[in-house]
Amino acid sequence: MEKMTSMACETSEGDCASDPQLLLHFKRALHALGGKWKLEILFALMNGAVRFGALRRAVSGISRHMLTARLRELEQDGLVSRTAFAEKTLRVEYQLTDAAYALLPAFKELLSWWQAYGGGARNAPGESNVAAAVST
Repeated sequence: MEKMTSMACETSEGDCASDPQLLLHFKRALHALGGKWKLEILFALMNGAVRFGALRRAVSGISRHMLTARLRELEQDGLVSRTAFAEKTLRVEYQLTDAAYALLPAFKELLSWWQAYGGGARNAPGESNVAAAVST
């Protein structure tokens, strides 16, 4: 089996585990994407800007409070931008930032990995909705 490494993991010993700074960066990256609903929200924003109500409908099962909290976290992590329009009725739209779009190749690789190696694993809660959306 061929060893797959990136330039970030190549040290003089050829081992990522020996660099605690790389592990810290990896943990921060996973924290930015981890947590219930974050991937569903990012997926719902893939086709452009979406208003809060439409986003809540697109991510079925999420409460208004939870959606607000996750959007704020994603905004703080630089993955989602919020635009408020000064109109008679306040209109707010959310969209992915360039940083979030830069994750697309990683998401595609992760999906390829899952298709190659994850077939025997049990389904995660709520997976049927996500699986149907990804396969179309």
